Amino acid sequence: VQLQASGGGLVQAGASLSLSCTDSGRKLSTYGMGWFRQAPGKEREFVAAVNWSGGSTDYVDSVKGRFTISRDSAKNTVTLQMNSLRPEDTAVYYCAASRFPVSAREVFDYHYWGQGTLVTVSS
Repeated sequence: VQLQASGGGLVQAGASLSLSCTDSGRKLSTYGMGWFRQAPGKEREFVAAVNWSGGSTDYVDSVKGRFTISRDSAKNTVTLQMNSLRPEDTAVYYCAASRFPVSAREVFDYHYWGQGTLVTVSS
Protein backbone atom coordinates (compact mmCIF):
# COMPACT_ATOMS: atom_id res chain seq x y z
CA VAL A 1 0.00 0.00 0.00
CA GLN A 2 1.38 3.40 -1.00
CA LEU A 3 -0.93 6.15 0.10
CA GLN A 4 -0.87 9.57 -1.45
CA ALA A 5 -2.51 12.46 0.37
CA SER A 6 -3.28 15.75 -1.30
CA GLY A 7 -5.40 18.87 -0.99
CA GLY A 8 -3.70 20.81 1.77
CA GLY A 9 -3.09 24.52 1.57
CA LEU A 10 -3.28 27.91 3.23
CA VAL A 11 -6.76 29.23 3.97
CA GLN A 12 -8.41 31.76 6.23
CA ALA A 13 -10.47 30.82 9.24
CA GLY A 14 -13.97 29.79 8.23
CA ALA A 15 -12.92 28.44 4.85
CA SER A 16 -13.14 24.87 3.57
CA LEU A 17 -10.65 22.38 2.23
CA SER A 18 -11.02 18.87 0.88
CA LEU A 19 -8.23 16.37 1.45
CA SER A 20 -7.94 13.27 -0.68
CA CYS A 21 -6.13 10.01 -0.11
CA THR A 22 -5.62 7.41 -2.78
CA ASP A 23 -3.40 4.48 -3.69
CA SER A 24 -2.47 3.92 -7.29
CA GLY A 25 -1.41 0.33 -6.85
CA ARG A 26 -3.87 -1.31 -4.48
CA LYS A 27 -7.58 -1.17 -3.86
CA LEU A 28 -8.40 0.38 -0.53
CA SER A 29 -11.89 -1.07 -0.33
CA THR A 30 -11.00 -3.72 2.26
CA TYR A 31 -9.12 -1.37 4.57
CA GLY A 32 -10.31 0.75 7.42
CA MET A 33 -9.15 4.28 6.64
CA GLY A 34 -8.30 7.18 8.86
CA TRP A 35 -7.04 10.72 8.94
CA PHE A 36 -4.65 11.95 11.61
CA ARG A 37 -2.93 15.27 12.10
CA GLN A 38 0.20 16.51 13.76
CA ALA A 39 0.77 20.11 14.76
CA PRO A 40 4.28 21.43 15.46
CA GLY A 41 5.52 20.20 18.81
CA LYS A 42 2.52 17.95 19.35
CA GLU A 43 1.82 14.27 19.03
CA ARG A 44 -0.05 12.85 16.11
CA GLU A 45 -3.75 12.81 16.87
CA PHE A 46 -6.76 11.04 15.48
CA VAL A 47 -9.14 13.13 13.37
CA ALA A 48 -11.57 10.83 11.58
CA ALA A 49 -11.99 7.27 10.44
CA VAL A 50 -14.25 5.23 8.20
CA ASN A 51 -14.77 1.50 8.02
CA TRP A 52 -14.34 -0.59 4.89
CA SER A 53 -17.88 -0.05 3.61
CA GLY A 54 -18.23 3.60 4.47
CA GLY A 55 -21.15 2.76 6.71
CA SER A 56 -19.42 3.61 9.96
CA THR A 57 -17.50 6.77 10.74
CA ASP A 58 -15.84 8.24 13.80
CA TYR A 59 -14.54 11.71 14.62
CA VAL A 60 -12.60 13.43 17.32
CA ASP A 61 -14.92 15.74 19.23
CA SER A 62 -13.17 18.91 18.06
CA VAL A 63 -14.12 18.31 14.41
CA LYS A 64 -17.58 16.84 14.77
CA GLY A 65 -20.08 18.79 12.70
CA ARG A 66 -17.29 20.44 10.68
CA PHE A 67 -15.41 17.56 9.05
CA THR A 68 -16.78 14.67 7.03
CA ILE A 69 -14.90 11.55 6.03
CA SER A 70 -16.12 9.51 3.10
CA ARG A 71 -14.86 6.95 0.65
CA ASP A 72 -15.46 6.23 -3.00
CA SER A 73 -14.51 2.70 -3.91
CA ALA A 74 -14.88 3.33 -7.63
CA LYS A 75 -12.29 6.12 -7.42
CA ASN A 76 -10.26 4.29 -4.75
CA THR A 77 -10.27 7.49 -2.75
CA VAL A 78 -10.94 8.57 0.81
CA THR A 79 -11.88 12.20 1.31
CA LEU A 80 -11.83 14.45 4.34
CA GLN A 81 -14.08 17.44 3.76
CA MET A 82 -13.15 20.16 6.21
CA ASN A 83 -15.51 23.09 6.71
CA SER A 84 -15.44 26.04 9.09
CA LEU A 85 -11.71 25.66 9.53
CA ARG A 86 -10.08 27.17 12.61
CA PRO A 87 -6.49 28.18 13.29
CA GLU A 88 -6.22 25.25 15.70
CA ASP A 89 -6.81 22.90 12.76
CA THR A 90 -3.39 23.86 11.42
CA ALA A 91 -1.29 20.71 11.11
CA VAL A 92 0.16 18.18 8.75
CA TYR A 93 -2.65 15.78 7.89
CA TYR A 94 -1.90 12.12 7.27
CA CYS A 95 -4.10 9.47 5.79
CA ALA A 96 -3.66 5.93 7.00
CA ALA A 97 -4.90 2.47 6.14
CA SER A 98 -5.62 -0.32 8.55
CA ARG A 99 -5.74 -4.00 7.73
CA PHE A 100 -8.66 -4.07 10.17
CA PRO A 101 -11.79 -3.14 8.18
CA VAL A 102 -13.17 -0.99 10.98
CA SER A 103 -12.99 2.71 11.84
CA ALA A 104 -10.13 2.79 14.34
CA ARG A 105 -8.83 5.66 16.47
CA GLU A 106 -5.37 4.58 17.52
CA VAL A 107 -2.16 5.17 15.62
CA PHE A 108 -1.08 1.61 16.31
CA ASP A 109 -4.21 0.26 14.57
CA TYR A 110 -2.92 1.55 11.24
CA HIS A 111 -0.37 -0.24 9.12
CA TYR A 112 0.23 2.12 6.21
CA TRP A 113 0.71 5.88 6.16
CA GLY A 114 0.75 8.54 3.49
CA GLN A 115 3.33 11.29 3.34
CA GLY A 116 1.16 14.04 4.84
CA THR A 117 -0.26 17.24 3.48
CA LEU A 118 0.03 20.60 5.24
CA VAL A 119 -3.08 22.54 6.22
CA THR A 120 -2.55 26.06 7.48
CA VAL A 121 -5.47 28.12 8.73
CA SER A 122 -4.85 31.80 9.34
CA SER A 123 -6.91 33.90 11.71
